[in-house]
Amino acid sequence: MKLVVTGAAGFIGMHTALRLLDAGHQVVGIDNLSDYYDVALKRDRLRLLQRHQGFRFALLDIAQTAALSRLVGNEKPDRLVHLAAQPGVRYSLHNPMAYVHSNLVGFVSVLEACRQHQVAHLIYASSSSVYGNNARVPFSERDPADHPLSLYAASKRANELIAHSYAHLYSMPVTGLRFFTVYGPWGRPDMAPIKFARAICEGRRIELYNQGRHQRDFTYVTDVAQGVVTVAMHAGTVPELSLPGGSNPASSDAPFRIYNIGRGQPVALMDFLAALEAELGIAALYEKIPAQPGDVLDTWADCTDLERDFAYRPGTSLQQGVASFVGWFRDYYRL
Repeated sequence: MKLVVTGAAGFIGMHTALRLLDAGHQVVGIDNLSDYYDVALKRDRLRLLQRHQGFRFALLDIAQTAALSRLVGNEKPDRLVHLAAQPGVRYSLHNPMAYVHSNLVGFVSVLEACRQHQVAHLIYASSSSVYGNNARVPFSERDPADHPLSLYAASKRANELIAHSYAHLYSMPVTGLRFFTVYGPWGRPDMAPIKFARAICEGRRIELYNQGRHQRDFTYVTDVAQGVVTVAMHAGTVPELSLPGGSNPASSDAPFRIYNIGRGQPVALMDFLAALEAELGIAALYEKIPAQPGDVLDTWADCTDLERDFAYRPGTSLQQGVASFVGWFRDYYRL
């Protein structure tokens, strides 16, 4: 197949594109190489992808609606995997318009390109942050997601609602994947694994929000990428992607579905930190501080639907994942 992957220079985007290329598919990667974090890291990810003959790259902002539509029309992809977004909960407190531009305007641009050029299936990234401080665990797609705690979370929930309207109006097959805390090699430097690892190696103090009492459903990136690829291989017209609505807000009588994609095993932040310390062989210095506005307290994915419909079973343990991450981290950052 030929697939367009937006956010191809990003963390999950690179790993997803790499999986597709290794399986023999053609990938047209799109990215605007935003300077939200180190652009050199994004270019290094791209270099990995460009080793494959089946990969081509387009430097493009998805919010450029006409340019994106032209690209999709010229390429005529079998699928579009939309992973580009402005990420980060804390950044959204200070730069809200970046989220409106990428996550709202950009998302509608992607939907319009798929509608205009009849892409057979759109798969897009949502987030576990849409659940807010959901008191019921594990988080199920059947739970309400009406009280996001940050603009980032609100933009992702808006994506889901807009996607449903397109699926209903235009019979467009659209599948959203609510990612839980993704970590591993080539990760984002603004996320806890790299921030913690750098601080440990450099002898700096780590700030642990909410007194370190958070729990996160840490999911290894290649498990997530394989899940994305598995969903993308479906045309979006098979029965599991067009289940009747009713009590499940993640399904519809339109060709619309939402799935959680995580490991299904929450890990205490202090336990994740301990695993990093053990693998690095260095004790961490840290300070426990109050919770940050917008942060969800705990996350825990119920992946029953994804396992039922796509046989999704993440296979990487926390110990394996942290060891692989630390090996890459030491090599890449020379620490």
